[in-house]
Amino acid sequence: MWRNRGNVFDLEMDPVRKLGLSFAQGPQALVMKDRTRVYFSTRRPDSNGKPISFIKFAEFSPDFTELLNVSQAEVVSNGGLGAFDEHGIFPLNVIPVEDEIRGYSSGWSRRISVDVTMGIGILSSRDDGLSFQRIGSGPAISASPDEPFLIGDPFVLLQDGKFHLWYIYGTDWTRDSGGTPERTYRIGHRESDNGMNWEDKGKSHDLIAPLSPHEAQAMPTVLVSDGKGYLVFCYRETFDFRNGGARSYRLGIAASDDLVSWTRLPQFAEWQGDGWDSQMMCYPNIHVRGDTVFLLYNGNDFGKHGFGLAEIPLGDFVRHYSSGGSPHRRATSNANSIFKTKQF
Repeated sequence: MWRNRGNVFDLEMDPVRKLGLSFAQGPQALVMKDRTRVYFSTRRPDSNGKPISFIKFAEFSPDFTELLNVSQAEVVSNGGLGAFDEHGIFPLNVIPVEDEIRGYSSGWSRRISVDVTMGIGILSSRDDGLSFQRIGSGPAISASPDEPFLIGDPFVLLQDGKFHLWYIYGTDWTRDSGGTPERTYRIGHRESDNGMNWEDKGKSHDLIAPLSPHEAQAMPTVLVSDGKGYLVFCYRETFDFRNGGARSYRLGIAASDDLVSWTRLPQFAEWQGDGWDSQMMCYPNIHVRGDTVFLLYNGNDFGKHGFGLAEIPLGDFVRHYSSGGSPHRRATSNANSIFKTKQF
């Protein structure tokens, strides 16, 4: 069903290698007229040698057969001292809204007792997404009594005049057998009339039924065709997930008739071999161009080797994942062949 295009943004390929990128995590597509821009999170050490993350982008031809450009500068600076995004952004989801490109950031900062806390911020670009400015220095959505930890991984879709937000929230921190805190999170949903103020109806928690009590779900991304929604995400176990194997990240999918209630489907697609994505598949992002569905994702080591691509005809996608199997009319998404690179 899916055509696996492989690691289309390999950090070791020329001329990407000369940029010295250490990761390319959480790829997020912006579909433009003559290209597709993919925002990603990469890393560098701070003055104390601890990693911080920041956002760059790579631009591809519409069919992803040619890498056109990689940004030299960061598209937005990290937050200031004590800010929710002081130590980085991962990921940055983008969507055209009237005369701007709106960005929804997953900002993170370090804590003492646990590794990290997160919140969702809102950014705006007036130069076609080349750079972004914050709309306020604090998060638009952060922890609450019902969602106590780790608010992040935003994905925004404008559907029938209403903004929909899918995101993750932490349910708990639990110590493993060695005493190290590990996090579990699930997927939530909110709506907005303007994409700025988000309503929490109190019915949007645990959208996707977990396969185990300690399943952590991340990076939701949604496609809508003929009014039916398809939510692709990644999932793993809370403990012992970092080194590959059955407890590491895999891709899942759920379907919905109203974008609120979701039914988890038995299986997504798996095509791991013995290469860059043989141990895990994570951090998906799905978009449509013409009659093709493109899936961006990270492989082994959480994006240390870049990101890959798979594709499927939209009609085949709908027939395979829809119980009705009816022909599609239109689709909405935020949204190995010969591969060429330019000397940018």
